[in-house]
Amino acid sequence: MAEGLSRRRVGTPRELNDEDEGGSRTLTPSTSSVALATANGNETVSKTDRAPMLTLMEETLLLGLKDQEGYLSFWNDSLSYVLRGCMLMELAFRRRIRITKDAFTGMTDLSDRAIEVVSTKPTGEVLLDEALRMIKASETRRSVASWMDLLSGETWNISKAGYQLKQVRERLAKGLVDKGVLRTEKRNFLFFDMATHPVQDPRAKDEVIIRVLDTLNLPRNSALPTRAPGANGGTPPPMLSSASASLLRYNVGQGIGGQAGRLCLAPVSGSRFYRGEETSRFALLRRVCLVAAACAGSVLENPLVHMDMEARDRAVTRAESLMDVYGHWPFKRDSALFAADADGADAGDLMVLEVVAAVVCVLRKMDRII
Repeated sequence: MAEGLSRRRVGTPRELNDEDEGGSRTLTPSTSSVALATANGNETVSKTDRAPMLTLMEETLLLGLKDQEGYLSFWNDSLSYVLRGCMLMELAFRRRIRITKDAFTGMTDLSDRAIEVVSTKPTGEVLLDEALRMIKASETRRSVASWMDLLSGETWNISKAGYQLKQVRERLAKGLVDKGVLRTEKRNFLFFDMATHPVQDPRAKDEVIIRVLDTLNLPRNSALPTRAPGANGGTPPPMLSSASASLLRYNVGQGIGGQAGRLCLAPVSGSRFYRGEETSRFALLRRVCLVAAACAGSVLENPLVHMDMEARDRAVTRAESLMDVYGHWPFKRDSALFAADADGADAGDLMVLEVVAAVVCVLRKMDRII
């Protein structure tokens, strides 16, 4: 374990999600439960701001992580920047930051709108709390794009170097070790040893992949590739573990990506890491943010690698279309890909949505930033 790295507070699932102890909800009127009618019209579901066990940063990292080797691609130079954007979206979902409102906000480009802290209540996640403290301590209100630059160290101003969050990938991996998702091993790379983090609980990554496939309108059984036997004559293992077979019981995607198919929140049977997701406010929007981060961070192709080229192209096209719909403010509500889940019920919801739109706007322009 590298010296100087802080490890996140370990807690039980209740501590990680409980609104009183885990800090996953702020005590504002906008976080109160809202009763919404279900499809059959006979029941109501209370929507809450309860955060899932895995953050957007951890989900994106898992998609890029090699299961057995336990490390990320050495050639991926965009993931670090994307992870900083995930932090801002996660802070917005937890109602810690918002877009600053003034007379010039509407005339300012979305990615250049300043953000401000509305609550300093700890989230229970070390990296999120560190980023929150930096934003709060800044004497200048900076834009979403500026904070993504500063937190990732993408600046030529030496005086701003202190804003950079160091060793984010390693710290996220150690957080997943604490949650029982990964384990730590030592591997020898030529002349030095390096800590790696292979997948310990494949169910976690399986559930993340299923949520990506649902959002891309891909059948869940597409996560089980049909491939030729390996070099040793054995059959390659499926992408999903045997413990995750129940995840395939519900298929939301009947097409192969593309524009066909509206977004909907498909149930995940027996979910371990997203239990009660259907009662979470903005659950579907979180999935959209995950797909946007995976696409911009060049890790979306990992769960699609076994598909043919045409299917992958259509899936990526749908991901880019989602980024186009949700990378504007207000969202493109006339689009077939717009989800009613993203409609703000009050001012507190709009506070979350505008920050998300600003980050997705920056992710859409990644090729011009890095």
